[in-house]
Amino acid sequence: MTLHFVNLLDELLRRSLRMASLVEDIVHESFDAVLAADERLARRVIARDQEVDAEEVAVEAEVIRLLALYQPVGSDLRLLCTILKVNSDLERIADCAVNIAERACHLDAGAVSGADEGLRQMSAIVARMLRSVLHAYGASDADHARNVFADEEMVDALYGKIIQKMATDSAASASGTAAILDILSVAKNLERIADHVTNIAEDMVFLSTGDIVRHRPR
Repeated sequence: MTLHFVNLLDELLRRSLRMASLVEDIVHESFDAVLAADERLARRVIARDQEVDAEEVAVEAEVIRLLALYQPVGSDLRLLCTILKVNSDLERIADCAVNIAERACHLDAGAVSGADEGLRQMSAIVARMLRSVLHAYGASDADHARNVFADEEMVDALYGKIIQKMATDSAASASGTAAILDILSVAKNLERIADHVTNIAEDMVFLSTGDIVRHRPR
């Protein structure tokens, strides 16, 4: 491939990484908003989603343009396909963060405290997963990406515990049903973020090694 194409591909990857950093920032703000029941911060998260949407469209358009103009093969093609897939997962992670923020806009702080420890643990692990996978993306580090897989199992386990606790709480008192549904929605979106992060980790393993690890036992 020409030097011009290589430069365009490098710039596209840098743009994708900048988008990833933006998404990570939005995710952290959504966690802070729900744990502190901070409506102002929640509305900031919702507004910033437009930035992610615009970047997602721009990155996708550039991938398609490079594929059409240069018809790359081998590792260049693999990188472009990976950027396209990661782009989609990043946009969906931002959507999950917005869903969390929307709940934070009207979530009762007292209700959050009832599930506080579980949500804090989930959000901390999800944040660690996202940091690890973005490091792997920037460094093309398959080993760092594989660290995510064990964390995903921890998130799933915590999600199950929160469901059990909320079911018990709803049986004990029907007065807090709306708050319980809000907490379950937050937990579900945390679990979905973990799923999207795992998708990216699988793509990083493929990018670095050519090994397809989807659907395999961990």
